Amino acid sequence: MVILIKGGGEVASAVAHKLFRAHLLVCITEIPHPVAVSRGAAFCEAIYDGEKEVEGVVAKLVSSAEDIPQTWAGKKLPIIVDPQASIRNSLHPDVIVDAIMAKKNLGTNISDAPLVIGLGPGFCVGKDAHMVIETNNSENLGKVIRSGEAEPDTGIPLSVGGLTEERVLHSPTKGIFHSVRKIGDLVSAGDTIAWVGNRPVKAQIDGVVRALLRDGLEVDKQTKLGEVDPSGDKQVCYTIRPRMRAIAGGVLEAILMHFNA
Repeated sequence: MVILIKGGGEVASAVAHKLFRAHLLVCITEIPHPVAVSRGAAFCEAIYDGEKEVEGVVAKLVSSAEDIPQTWAGKKLPIIVDPQASIRNSLHPDVIVDAIMAKKNLGTNISDAPLVIGLGPGFCVGKDAHMVIETNNSENLGKVIRSGEAEPDTGIPLSVGGLTEERVLHSPTKGIFHSVRKIGDLVSAGDTIAWVGNRPVKAQIDGVVRALLRDGLEVDKQTKLGEVDPSGDKQVCYTIRPRMRAIAGGVLEAILMHFNA
């Protein structure tokens, strides 16, 4: 079974990881310059570095559809720069998962594959996708939705150690992002993590830099730049979060529901 996943960020990577480990043939499509903050657990980093490993699964950048079977044969997960996911015309996937997490449909059509799954808000069952997976951090997280839509985005960051907004680093202004710390660094409240233009970005809490934008990117004011995890455990920087595993489990459930009916 061939699965095409649109997006290579943290959520998409968790989905790709679970499906790949379930021995499904998974391919990821991405934009030329993906912007991810949780880069330690995001396959989209392969777009810049050629390969990216997340929990034992390696994604490899490929340049054409012809490279994909060979990549699968090498036990690696192909990722290709293809913003429109036009590779579906030659790959003929059984399933397309829109995991871009844009909170709106950016072009996925319910007729694109025998099974189309949308993650989170922006997709309506029967109109945009055959099934939708709940991504909101609520009692319904990971639920397979077969009628209607996902819950609206709350805009509230996931709570870690009882902390939400305090964990997240936002840009104080528009400008070029320059990091002075890296993912995995231990920091204290008040430490400068990065600069945007001539404005410092400081940690609000003690912990480990769990997520951080790639250096040199231009950002807008209030752009999410990274996160500080209060646990101080460096391993969390490179592992899939429980929330993402729940969403990935919902996708696997949806696939089995459809094809084992």
